[in-house]
Amino acid sequence: MSPGGPARGGGGRAGGRDLTSGPIARTLILFALPTMGSSVLQSLNASINAVWIGRFLGPTALAATTNASLVMFLLFAAVFGFGMAATILIGQAFGRRDIDGARRVFGTALGLFLIFGLVITAAGWLAADRLLDLLRTPADAHGLADLYLRVILLSVPASFVTVLITMALRGAGDAMTPLIFMGLTVVLDVVLNPVLILGLGPVPALGIAGSALATVIANLVGLAALVVTIRARDLPIRLTGAAWRYLRPDPAILKLLLAKGVPMGLQMLVVSVSVLMMVFLINAQGVATIAAFGAANQLWTYIQMPAMAVGAAVSAVAAQNLGAGQWARVEQTMRAGIAINIVMTGLVVLCVVLAERPLLGLFLAYGGAALDIATHVNRIVAWSWILFGITAVMSATVRANGAVMVPLLILTVALMPVRFGFALAFGPALGADAIWWSFPVGSAVSVVLTALYYRFGGWRSGGMAGAPARPPVGAASKIPGNIPGKITG
Repeated sequence: MSPGGPARGGGGRAGGRDLTSGPIARTLILFALPTMGSSVLQSLNASINAVWIGRFLGPTALAATTNASLVMFLLFAAVFGFGMAATILIGQAFGRRDIDGARRVFGTALGLFLIFGLVITAAGWLAADRLLDLLRTPADAHGLADLYLRVILLSVPASFVTVLITMALRGAGDAMTPLIFMGLTVVLDVVLNPVLILGLGPVPALGIAGSALATVIANLVGLAALVVTIRARDLPIRLTGAAWRYLRPDPAILKLLLAKGVPMGLQMLVVSVSVLMMVFLINAQGVATIAAFGAANQLWTYIQMPAMAVGAAVSAVAAQNLGAGQWARVEQTMRAGIAINIVMTGLVVLCVVLAERPLLGLFLAYGGAALDIATHVNRIVAWSWILFGITAVMSATVRANGAVMVPLLILTVALMPVRFGFALAFGPALGADAIWWSFPVGSAVSVVLTALYYRFGGWRSGGMAGAPARPPVGAASKIPGNIPGKITG
């Protein structure tokens, strides 16, 4: 096949995986495990860095990185939706055996991400101090948070491109390559953190700025190695020769990425803003509670991993099967995903609750108030992530067919008027516990509303870049397999 040339038919899957055949549950598990491994490595990296900072620089520095990391999450939310939209389009193209179509999507998205990365880095630098003020970052942590944030912002362009490449590979059915290079990035970051924080050997001690710089260096090296490997292994999303022209945005693809990516990005933005709103309440409780939340949040990150991995697997499998017109497998994928999530997330929650005090003690000193607070908080919130996983699976399924507005609305209702509203309304009666109980309350509302939409909503009648549209439940038998689709906004 010539560079950039079309590839249709049963072959042409080097470096990817056909997700349109084989046992559903086995396919999901084999796809989800490497994805979860990538998440474990990423979170382990953040946790080890938190240990370095907490032990070497103290609770104030840990509180500073907690606030700065929330700002970074907010910035990534601005483009994450476009990556999700690109993943779905790439997956559907692979389901149709259209390699050239997948490269067109990837090229357009890559050009978009490069621009966004540079713009957001500049905007973040200009707004860093104000964003930290809006969070009510404590005065004793503000200076450290500002320094950490400004250094780590330098990694944004490389991180954006890495995220896009990772999501594109998963859309192509390749979950192993992202795992390998996440491992490389984590090893570099973990090794460089103490060296740059403490100034080991000839390296000067940089304190909290050293931790951020370690992340910047690790991300740049990891991205460079990933790009070299994609070209060397001739992976399906590579852009070589004439295919480099795909970096010039295709108007139809760009329109679809914007139409579907903006609502999906807004979902991440809603999550980010809701977390910032909760942190606004938590910061009012003092440094001990902030540090406790930061430590507990480290555990919650691990608890969420099975749900996020299964959700990503469901999205990739559903997208490819939508591209192939196999609606029966889409429904089976959703059901299997929920069952797998309940088992996997439930086991992780059980393990975390049984070992919560030693685990939290990795981040917080024994005998301090923060450890007691963190233990109390974790016992209230941990189990609610099982509900989160169920919502993630159903949402991933409907989004794979381009239904993005209703999931956005459901998420907004669950996190804003429900969760934040509960924390405010019951604060006088429950005190700080109102903040923690608002998490399971919001999760319960979200899963109920999403289930109602999945069962009765009109998401099946949509379509997205070649995916065969399907009428509402009851008319499925009239849909022929693998019919031409259409691009819908």
